[in-house]
Amino acid sequence: MTDSGAAVRELRKQSGVTLRGLAAGIGVSVGTMSAIENGKVGLTVDRLRDIARCLDVPVSRLLEPRPEAPPPKDPEPTDWREFPPLTLDPVLQSAIEVFEELGYHGATMRLIAAGADISVAGIYHHYPSKQHLLVALVNLAHSDLVGRLDAAAAGAEPVTAFANMVEALTLFHVERRPLALVLATELRRLEEPNRSLLKASMAQIEQRLLDTARKAAEQGAFRDGDLSTATRAIVTMCLAVPTWLDDVDRAEGRRLAREYAGLALDMVGAAAQR
Repeated sequence: MTDSGAAVRELRKQSGVTLRGLAAGIGVSVGTMSAIENGKVGLTVDRLRDIARCLDVPVSRLLEPRPEAPPPKDPEPTDWREFPPLTLDPVLQSAIEVFEELGYHGATMRLIAAGADISVAGIYHHYPSKQHLLVALVNLAHSDLVGRLDAAAAGAEPVTAFANMVEALTLFHVERRPLALVLATELRRLEEPNRSLLKASMAQIEQRLLDTARKAAEQGAFRDGDLSTATRAIVTMCLAVPTWLDDVDRAEGRRLAREYAGLALDMVGAAAQR
């Protein structure tokens, strides 16, 4: 589990909220609030959300590995079809490679340290466990993916937005394959509350596609009826790409993404519209 208690304490101080004030805000005693901040009481998903609301910060801020070493954040893509290298510290880069090769359970902090050319003690200063590393990578992948989906759909009419989002989802899993593979295969290794929060975030991606498909259907561009099964199948199809596709060249990856967008349009009955 992440060191969320330390993050709560740091963000509370930054927000100018007293321990007593935060305790009152989420409906617990001062003693319980102190125990939360000192890592002696676990945090549920609901309580994390309550704390984030009281401090007026995103829940993700409470799940960063350490306040002094937050996960790297790249600027949101201006062109969702372009994939410049991510800015990763050596530890996270090594973690991706070790997780991809050996899986989460097979990876050790010693192997990751060796790949990063850093001492094991140096890793533990910023990432106290493999779980912290996994959370940092998952948050990084999800942030990059959501930013691309936003850019792909921005300003487009529903049919184009739907096709663009499917293309962006596929491109991400091709171009960011090592990182996407970690996201696809190691989700079950996340501990609570991170697992539930990520599942909820992924469900929101599926819901956005479904909402866009429904708008297109209302305009007569997609077939009538329930589109939820088709949308779920499309998302599953895209998420599975890194599990079966080896590294491909740039042109082949873009061709596959366009093909998946076409398949998705067929699945929602939009073949006649293309």
